[in-house]
Amino acid sequence: MESMFSSPAEAALQREAGAPGLLTPLPDLDRVYELERVAGFIRDLGCERVALQFPDQLLGDAVAVAARLEETTGSKMFILGDTAYGSCCMDVLGAEQAGAQALIHFGPACLSPPARPLPVAFVLGQRSVALELCVKAFEAQNPDPKAPVALLSEPACAHALEALATLLRPRYLDLLVSSPAFPLPVGSLSPEPKPLECFGRYFPLAPGRRLEEYGAFYVGGSEASPDPDLDPDLSRLLLGWAPGRPFFSCCPDTGKTQDEGARAGRLRARRRYLVERARDAHIVGLLAGTLGVAQHREALAHLRNLTQAAGKRSYVLALGRPTPAKLANFPEVDVFVLLACPLGALAPQLSGSFFRPILAPCELEAACNPAWPPPGLAPHLTHYADLLPGSPFHVPLPPPESELWETPDVSLITGDLRPPPPWKSSNDSGSLALTPRPQLELAESSPAASFLSSRSWQGLEPRLGQTPVTEAVSGRRGIAIAYEDEGSG
Repeated sequence: MESMFSSPAEAALQREAGAPGLLTPLPDLDRVYELERVAGFIRDLGCERVALQFPDQLLGDAVAVAARLEETTGSKMFILGDTAYGSCCMDVLGAEQAGAQALIHFGPACLSPPARPLPVAFVLGQRSVALELCVKAFEAQNPDPKAPVALLSEPACAHALEALATLLRPRYLDLLVSSPAFPLPVGSLSPEPKPLECFGRYFPLAPGRRLEEYGAFYVGGSEASPDPDLDPDLSRLLLGWAPGRPFFSCCPDTGKTQDEGARAGRLRARRRYLVERARDAHIVGLLAGTLGVAQHREALAHLRNLTQAAGKRSYVLALGRPTPAKLANFPEVDVFVLLACPLGALAPQLSGSFFRPILAPCELEAACNPAWPPPGLAPHLTHYADLLPGSPFHVPLPPPESELWETPDVSLITGDLRPPPPWKSSNDSGSLALTPRPQLELAESSPAASFLSSRSWQGLEPRLGQTPVTEAVSGRRGIAIAYEDEGSG
């Protein structure tokens, strides 16, 4: 009977966490993982304990890489193969728990600054790029040699952008080559003049030029990918790039290009819909999606003040990686906001799998801040740090007496008129609100309690004082799939 409806009990104890990707041949380890550069980084710092962080698809090479580095450096290596949130973020907390003096991050990275100072080296990988095919694809999509174009790429193809620009510059006069914006080492000064940092990349703009003037040519992706919309790095670029400028992607293996304008339009339309859902929401769940990225505490406090000013109730949830099963435990929440790194906030979310929509902090800012520019003028910010004071994109909340709070607003989803939100001071705790009843009684008003009272089943009845007192007895032992007192048949 057990085997008909479920797997055997032993399978729960023998199940593997995940299968690693394809193994890299041993002669190619030095080239793929840049072990010579990593070993020099470790020797220069004099580290005795080093943490190696691998994503799931590279865990198959973790043991071989760690053994090679221990042999060449004499330092002790620790493999970090499981992160509480996204593998693109530096697991500084895990490295500190292992007593590591430095961290080596392998694979795609969001390049967000860490919350705690720790020497970090990044190995993005070096994917092969067919330069001749990419040159032909660029020329086919950009016939005007004077048109300004920015060269972009996925992290693993960043090493080939300068070589691609060298082949294109004899004909094209206005090329802008981007490069990964690695966090500065601890104690180092920023270069002067500092290039524009945007989308996790550096753009060496000439004086008087703006990034909005440039089109984009993105090298990355794969024709074998089932859904290109699931690439968070490309989605970040499409959402933040100037809407009126051309944007083409090129497969580095075949040179096949694609116009990304339609995909960018779908992403922007989806984000505008999420803003409307946030404006209609009464209860907002703030999901802590990172603990290792800088300013995550300040961003969480900013979002709580934002929802409070808009008259919404917010709850902070620390659940690790969000899954439909976890979030389904909070049916009273109207929308969730994922406070994560730029790539984590745009991580793939299968349509229809989550009971409530998941927003990025920028959508909540647009929904709750009446001073935020309209959709046609507001930039789409992918990093929550851009919303905080001190950022050039920060827009402070209007004062309580501002007319912006009284502007009538109609929901584009339900068609109902939204009432102006009551202003609540950020210094007020906001945890209790007293509502007068006709009987002149005072009761605590809670959206969660109101939602619970509207449900037909409200849980087990406590029946205080009505249940006889009995002695404690031994309960069942084992796991739920097969208790010890149950037969094997």
